[in-house]
Amino acid sequence: MVAAAPGPSAMAATVTHEPAAAQRTTPLAGAGWRLKDSGSTARFRGLAAVSRSTAWVAGTGGTVLRTHDGGKRWSDVSPPGAGGLEFRDIEAFDAHRAVVLAIGEGEASRVFRTDDAGATWHESFRNTDPRAFYDCLTFFDQRHGIALSDPVDGRYRILSTGDGGRSWRVLPSDGMPPAQPGEAAFAASGQCLVSAGRHDAWIATGGAPTARVLHTTDRGRTWSVTDAPLPAGDPARGVFALAFRDRAHGLAVGGDYRPGRPSPRAAAVSADAGATWTASAEPPTAYRSGAAWLPHSRRLALAVGPSGSDLTLDGGRTWHPFDQGSYDTVDCAPDLGCWAAGERGRVARLGW
Repeated sequence: MVAAAPGPSAMAATVTHEPAAAQRTTPLAGAGWRLKDSGSTARFRGLAAVSRSTAWVAGTGGTVLRTHDGGKRWSDVSPPGAGGLEFRDIEAFDAHRAVVLAIGEGEASRVFRTDDAGATWHESFRNTDPRAFYDCLTFFDQRHGIALSDPVDGRYRILSTGDGGRSWRVLPSDGMPPAQPGEAAFAASGQCLVSAGRHDAWIATGGAPTARVLHTTDRGRTWSVTDAPLPAGDPARGVFALAFRDRAHGLAVGGDYRPGRPSPRAAAVSADAGATWTASAEPPTAYRSGAAWLPHSRRLALAVGPSGSDLTLDGGRTWHPFDQGSYDTVDCAPDLGCWAAGERGRVARLGW
């Protein structure tokens, strides 16, 4: 499914990179998004943070950009002939190797891989089933990964690779619970399918009477499902993004993506691998489409959306706004290089 798109602590410091009318405060002294000039007008919903210096973004018009100098310069490494595709997810193993997913019905859903920093690409999958619509992908390690399609014949479809995305096969659906009427995943940030460890992955759903999260412990062969306390009951509502810092502790964010619509209860937390979810006591005040844990922290995480960004200092129980810039997705690298990307070519790195 294509997504159309409390008070500060005593340590608060003003974020200065946005216009004065958009300035907010953050409970983490000195933290804020620092905009980078991507030179593009594409909307980037796919993002892979490799480090503070290297990141990949993927978006509209078949666009893939890469930086290796912290965002000072961006190289257009888009696959040749991909101008008609919509890239919504990208996973990078390092500065040279990446896998990118194009979404859409039928043959619009495709996967490409590069091993030379985008100088050349190999199309490793093209969907031939008009009923399938692929939304997100994730990798457990450098070889094993899965991709997610909206339900086909009443069940989500899983694509699997064991060679780093060079080839793919559809997994049997007998281990997948039935989908709800109208249920689908939101291709809003590349985070409707996420993984942690070598075998666990989770799916975020919406568009149905109940928002849900599905969990696999065997790389997509079998799945369990549980309800999530996020807005539901409408095609525009649900869980839009998940983030797990380990196999047990997860965050869910979402809401109603339509501008101006309220999104109460737009975040939840889990401490048992997604078996149960608890609504955040103080969630973000609006729809959020992306989330990421800060590396090496048990409590700090970020959430982003078209109307702003939020920070949690307590593992997702309470959220604090710190920026009003528009971002669709966020990702953090092990060296604390956190990046965000969104509409009109917006790309930023978290500064301290």
